[in-house]
Amino acid sequence: MTQVVESAPPAPAQRDLFEMGRASVLHPATSIADFASGKHPSTIMETASGVRIRDVDGTECIDGFAGLYCVNIGYGRTEVADAIARQAHKLAYYHAYAGHSTEELIRLSDRLLKMAPASSGSKGEPAPMHRVFYGTSGSDANETNAKLVWYYHNLIGKPKKKRIIARERAYHGNTVMAGSMTGLSLYHNLMDLPVPMILRTGAPHYYWGAEAGETELQFSQRRADELEALILREDPETIGAFIGEPVLGTGGLTPPPEGYWKAIQAVLRKYDILLIADEVITGFGRTGRMFGSELYEIQPDLVTIAKGLTSAYAPLSGVMIGERIFKAMEAGSAEAGAFPHGYTYTGHPIGVAAANANLDILERENLTANAAEVGAYMLAGLHAAFDDSPITAEVRGVGLMLAVEFAADPAAKRRFDPALTVAYRIAKLARENGLIIRAMPQSDAIGFAPPLVLTRTEADEIVDIAAAATRQVMGELVREGKLS
Repeated sequence: MTQVVESAPPAPAQRDLFEMGRASVLHPATSIADFASGKHPSTIMETASGVRIRDVDGTECIDGFAGLYCVNIGYGRTEVADAIARQAHKLAYYHAYAGHSTEELIRLSDRLLKMAPASSGSKGEPAPMHRVFYGTSGSDANETNAKLVWYYHNLIGKPKKKRIIARERAYHGNTVMAGSMTGLSLYHNLMDLPVPMILRTGAPHYYWGAEAGETELQFSQRRADELEALILREDPETIGAFIGEPVLGTGGLTPPPEGYWKAIQAVLRKYDILLIADEVITGFGRTGRMFGSELYEIQPDLVTIAKGLTSAYAPLSGVMIGERIFKAMEAGSAEAGAFPHGYTYTGHPIGVAAANANLDILERENLTANAAEVGAYMLAGLHAAFDDSPITAEVRGVGLMLAVEFAADPAAKRRFDPALTVAYRIAKLARENGLIIRAMPQSDAIGFAPPLVLTRTEADEIVDIAAAATRQVMGELVREGKLS
C-alpha cells in the first residue's frame, strides 16, 4: 500500500512575502501606519559576508554600522555557526537556576573575568571583577543592574540609596528601567518613561556643551561640578548609582572630553555612589581596546555587556559584578536566601557557545588592534573629506566608533531645522549608493560603526560614498534655499 504524503504548501512568491511581512510584523523604530500602507520601504535581508550584506532583491551594501554596532567579527563566520550547531546537537537548552551549568558557560565566565576591566574595590583601589550574570539583551542586563544596585544597598543597610543618575543623550536600552536610563526623548514618547527613580545630568559632548573659551578639561570639571550639585540637591543618601557609556553610542558616537571620567569618578567616590559602565557597544574591541573602561581608566562596580559578546550571532548579554557588590551579596546570602533574580534563558547554551567561538576569533585575529589601526585611518579620512565642508560641525571618533555632525552654521553652533532631516537624507542617499550608515537620533550626525574586520580599502569606500552623499544633499539644500 502506497503511503500518501501531503506536500507542503508552496513558498510564497517574493512579492507575497513582502505583503505578508507588512501584515504580520511589528518593527521597532518604524512608522506603523507607513509600513502597513507601503509608504515606508520593506527590506528583507538574505545573505552576508565580511562587511557586506545583501537583500532578497540582490542589492548589496557595505554595512557601515555592523547591524546595530554588534557584528564585530563580520558576517559569515562559519566557525561560530559550527559552534552553535555542535551545542544544539549536544544540549540545546538547560536552565542555570539552582546551580545548574554547562561546560561552555563555566569556561566563558572564567574567560570574561580574566579579560574584564578592573572594578572599584572597597577602598576605591583596583580590584578584579568577581562574577558574571547572563541575560539575552543589553536592555535586560541594565534591568539586572538596577536590581543589583537596589539589592546591594538593601544588604548593606542603606535602603534609601536607590535612585540612579543617567546622562542626557545616553542610550541604555528600551525596557522600563533601561529605557528610563536612556536620555533620548524619542524612546520615552507615550510610554510613560522615564520613571521617577532616574535623575538626569548633562551629556559629555564638548562641541555642543562647552561655554565660550572653555577648554575640554574645564568643561569636564564643570560637568563633574554639575553632577555634585545634583547629588547634593537630591540628597546623597538617596542615590545608589551612576550609569554611563564610556563613549556615548546612540546619543552621537561621542568620545568623552579630556579629564571627564577622572572628574566624574572623583565625585562618585566622594558620595559612595556605585558606577555602572555600560559597555554594550564599547566592549569587545570597538574602541581599539577590549573595553572602553580600560581606555578611559574607569573602575566600574558593574559592567554591562552584550552585542560584541557574540557579535550578534546569538542573543546573549551579561553583567560583570565587581568586588564590593559581590562581597556584600556573598556575606548577606545566609540571611537573604537564594539570589532572587533570573531569566529562563540565563546562560543559554546556544548563546554561550556562540560567545566562546566569537571571542576565539576576536582574539586570534587581533581585531581589537585592527579596530584601533583602521579606525584611526578612517577618522583621518573623514577629516580629509569633511573638515572643509561649510556644514561640518564636528568629525569625531575613537576606534571604529565614528561620526560626522552637521550644522547650518558650525562657527555659531546653529543647528539645522530638524524638519530638514539632513542626516537622514545623507544616510538614505548613501544607502542607495551601496552603504549602510546611521542618521543618529535627535541630531544631524551620521554614524559609522563597521565590523572590526574592516580593511583600509573598505574604509576608503565608506568615506567616499558618505562624502559624495553629503555633497549631493548640500546641493539640494542650496537649491531649496535652505543653505546659502
